[in-house]
Amino acid sequence: MTEATTAAIPPVLPKYREAIRQKGRTALIVLFILIAVAGVVGAVVIALSAGDAAGSGLSILFAIIPLPLLWFVYWWLDRYEPEPRRYKFAGFVWGGVVAVAIALVLEIWIQKTWDLSDKQAASFVAPLVEEPAKCLFLILTFLRARRVIDGFLDGLIYAGIVGIGFAFVENIGYYASSYLGSPDIQVAGAEGVTTTFVVRGLFSPFAHPLFTSAFGIAIGLAAARRSKTVKVLICSAGLLVSAGLHGLWNGSLSYGGGAGFFLAYLALAVVLAGLTVLAIIVRSRQVRILERSLSYVAQRGWIHPAEIPYLSRFGYRKAARRYAKDHGGKVAAQVVTRYQRLATEMAFLHDGLMSGRTIPRGVERTYALLDAMYELRPMLRFPPALQTTARHS
Repeated sequence: MTEATTAAIPPVLPKYREAIRQKGRTALIVLFILIAVAGVVGAVVIALSAGDAAGSGLSILFAIIPLPLLWFVYWWLDRYEPEPRRYKFAGFVWGGVVAVAIALVLEIWIQKTWDLSDKQAASFVAPLVEEPAKCLFLILTFLRARRVIDGFLDGLIYAGIVGIGFAFVENIGYYASSYLGSPDIQVAGAEGVTTTFVVRGLFSPFAHPLFTSAFGIAIGLAAARRSKTVKVLICSAGLLVSAGLHGLWNGSLSYGGGAGFFLAYLALAVVLAGLTVLAIIVRSRQVRILERSLSYVAQRGWIHPAEIPYLSRFGYRKAARRYAKDHGGKVAAQVVTRYQRLATEMAFLHDGLMSGRTIPRGVERTYALLDAMYELRPMLRFPPALQTTARHS
């Protein structure tokens, strides 16, 4: 193949509609948009509790600063098999609004009912309340759409995004409180906010994503199991680990003193490093899985073998989009982008089916994605075949 046979490219890329759509999807999107708006209002109200404009501004600013780094990490992990944007948006909103609201109500009620000190509430109540509140999003997502969370990396990504949302709103509250000061804190104002930011925003921005990641990994692993009992056991263990990591962190701050905090911080840093290495390994495997699946698909005659590099390797994918734009304009590049996304989703889905995994409506979805790809083929502008693939085609 030197270049795909092409027809006239329309001035506007036709809107893509999934052949298999979930019921109630539009209603849920609207609901989460409304929740997000309420969350913005709530975040502003929390920031205003700092007492003046300077304190409110610093509280929001310091909460925002870590977000680009955190989003970049999870975007990088999500590049090969991107999760639906609506679910990632919902995860962030759930963590920042719904989970915070659930945790706040329960923590206040439990603390008042049992007359607990702030240290007791932070060390023992918060982990047992906040982690289930965050993890509930992953459970509901899995129950509604099992195809969304179907592996280790999916669970890790959604858990991290929920954790980012939770930490963002929680940090606004901590920064506003630090600005006001308290009898236990010797510094207040801008100095107090900056001190808290150094601890939470610079030294531990991955704390909440890390805690919830244990459950994310667990539900990703449970997705591949057939036994409901095993699924429940794995998820229960993951939730306990999430709460345990959270309790270790909060307890070290409340009771550990300097040495205890250092040891807990070191332990969590080791866990984070190990999780990072594992995530990188799993992400690297995706390249091989994608190429393997696309090769099988090509053998079936569903795609041309020469397309494989332009659908699997980031460098070639980008080169294909650039070629399409240079030879067909902006819409041609959009056609290639959509074709690559559809092919990636189809290939991972096909690999799951070939591996014997139980995937709801897997075969039907595979053919639906292929049909969507075939609709684009007349408009496809791909570069000439690479010599390595041309020799084997």
